[in-house]
Amino acid sequence: MKQKKWSNKNHHADSSWRMFKIMAEFADGFDRMEQFGPCISIFGSARTKPDNPYYKLTEKIAEKLAKEGYGVITGGGPGVMEAGNKGAKKGKGKSVGLHIILPHEEGANQYVDHNKIFMFRYFFARKVMFIKYAQAFIYIPGGFGTMDELFEVLTLVQTKKIQPVPIVLIGKSYWSGLLDWIKTTMLEKEHNINPADLNLFHVTDDPEEVVKIIKSHYKKADLKPNFE
Repeated sequence: MKQKKWSNKNHHADSSWRMFKIMAEFADGFDRMEQFGPCISIFGSARTKPDNPYYKLTEKIAEKLAKEGYGVITGGGPGVMEAGNKGAKKGKGKSVGLHIILPHEEGANQYVDHNKIFMFRYFFARKVMFIKYAQAFIYIPGGFGTMDELFEVLTLVQTKKIQPVPIVLIGKSYWSGLLDWIKTTMLEKEHNINPADLNLFHVTDDPEEVVKIIKSHYKKADLKPNFE
């Protein structure tokens, strides 16, 4: 049987050079993000318009978190990300944007602090920065990217790769179908998770409850970076 070979004969040289670009993204992220102190990461759709109720809700949540002394981390783009950064600005908090370089994408939104804009080529390096410096994770309705980021954090907490942290899903009606499937199919039918795993997250529509969940958690836990 003839073994398959890489189409690009310069694959090894390309990989070696790419390794240095990846290391540079990690080094820059670790060096700068460490200085911002405890933050909250907010995830959600880039397609959400300013007149959407979830945009306004995100802005309100971010403002309240900023007033509690937390920085706000988003992907730095439009939609929910823009709302999160806008709310952080209104609350006079740190407004961080972890922007990803994509075809046909604009730059960071206007509400990211000018000295807290990051430009990533690699999703996985960006995701580490979202997680390492966040003390809680807020998920506003979004698409595949939001789901990816949600299940990444749930897996890290479930497997004890990071400390237990508040994971809050905003929008009971939006998440209800997924949560029903997790309970009835993933848990009860296939037994692929434990009943206790359903306690890893909270679901609410109330900005005040988001703050309450986070404050309650950190009465007993230390504020510290993840992956320590």
